[in-house]
Amino acid sequence: MNSRILSDAAVAEYHEQGFHVARKIFDVGEIDLLHRAAKEDHELDKRSFGRADGEGGTVRLSLWNHPGDGIYGMFARCERLAGSAAKILGGEVYHYHSKMIMKDAKVGGAWTWHQDYGYWYQNGVLQPLLTSVMIAVDRATKENGCLQVIAGSHHCGRIDHILKGEQAGADRERVEEIAKRMKIVHVEMEPGDAVFFHANLLHRSDQNRSDHARWAMICCYNAARNDPFKDSHHPRYTPLHVVPDSAIMEVGVKRFSDDAADVSWLEDNRDRSASILARPPQPQE
Repeated sequence: MNSRILSDAAVAEYHEQGFHVARKIFDVGEIDLLHRAAKEDHELDKRSFGRADGEGGTVRLSLWNHPGDGIYGMFARCERLAGSAAKILGGEVYHYHSKMIMKDAKVGGAWTWHQDYGYWYQNGVLQPLLTSVMIAVDRATKENGCLQVIAGSHHCGRIDHILKGEQAGADRERVEEIAKRMKIVHVEMEPGDAVFFHANLLHRSDQNRSDHARWAMICCYNAARNDPFKDSHHPRYTPLHVVPDSAIMEVGVKRFSDDAADVSWLEDNRDRSASILARPPQPQE
């Protein structure tokens, strides 16, 4: 078995705590390549859109559904991530979507407390058999708005979400009570670290008021057996072609601009995971 696929102990911690931090899962050369590709990718920048955080700030992100054959696709499809996701979820997985979160210095907005399944439930996904992997492209610290999680909160099940700004946030009263009984953890990471986290884990982040950017790439996987029962802006089951870990550096010799044509970008007006929650109830016939 590939030594970089999560160990049994790491997977056990994930299921108990709702997350696991994999230190140095990508080496210096690999993460430097991703950092250069993202920062120099004009198409990634052009395709980015903002989400108001309800606190006066805006989170900027770019989002795509299918991983493709470029550098972003090699990270999402590599054995250490896709294999770990399959081990966590207990079977075949497919790529649900990926995104680049761009928390620029001084201006990067916050994310309110939420669960990813609070969004994805609306997309016809019947079970929370999804996992996300956040890869630190830049150093993530308390000062620049690193990820915060409530350890063990995934055991509370799906919580009702309402719109806050342009983001969907979990019911504040319930979150406050959960936080009294469970520990809030700041997930500080160095470039090349990654955190795997459960679809029902409560998580958030502060605004970036520091002088240092905090970019992160998030790859989301769904269990093949959890194929959504209806179409949405994210894909139904699509077989994932997993590549060897070495593919990351092998594709690195390509021009970064080759990636732009390879990515199926999701535009702002098609990302409806949050906005669908704002729809008023429909009258019954």
